Amino acid sequence: MLRWTVHLEGGPRRVNHAAVAVGHKVYSFGGYCSGEDYETLRQIDVHVFNTVSLRWMKLPPVRTGGREHAREVPYMRYGHTAVLLDDIIYIWGGRNDTEGACNVLYAFDVNTHRWYTPKISGTVPGARDGHSACVLGKSMYIFGGYEQLADCFSNDIHKLDTTTMVWSLINARGTPARWRDFHSATIIGTKMFVFGGRADRFGPFHSNNEIYCNKIKRSLSVVPPRAVTCRFYFVCSVFLALPFCYLAS
Repeated sequence: MLRWTVHLEGGPRRVNHAAVAVGHKVYSFGGYCSGEDYETLRQIDVHVFNTVSLRWMKLPPVRTGGREHAREVPYMRYGHTAVLLDDIIYIWGGRNDTEGACNVLYAFDVNTHRWYTPKISGTVPGARDGHSACVLGKSMYIFGGYEQLADCFSNDIHKLDTTTMVWSLINARGTPARWRDFHSATIIGTKMFVFGGRADRFGPFHSNNEIYCNKIKRSLSVVPPRAVTCRFYFVCSVFLALPFCYLAS
């Protein structure tokens, strides 16, 4: 039987933060807390939870040594994502109240606690927040979110190949998931399951007719196997829970 075992206080009070497990530790980055400053471009804070000792610690700010090096460290934000690949945590997206949304890729070395911005190329996704990010193999997949420049919800799928640091836009087959933000996504095997989130009843643009739904209608579509293919295999009533499968070559 599944049950809760620990009730622990003393950690950071946050929503819309990003967290990732590294061994027996959980690294939590940024997030929003009412009353805190999200206008000054201060460094993003990093809290680490040790699941063995059940203790939180806050990492000290990084010494940047100049404006150029300061750009290597992400500013405090919320609505971003974090994923782990090998010993590197990649932070992408999110926003604050001064700069708005961001599309710069930041990397955090868990061994040295050093920040840097990898040199990337390709079709870089537009700045956004409220998206999701998952890892399959050596690639990070970004889905959805609210795009700042287009001022609308997104249902795009973007892939970052971390072996080449090249971004690409995925053209998935089948009925696409409805545009949304602040949903969740996870990888099981070679399939990414997207669930929940917020969207507008009438389209990708915000008209104050928000909709939240959890009704799912199953509809399996068979796609002949190929070296590289994308397949949606759930059809969702209204806008929710649309998993897809990307079979990488």
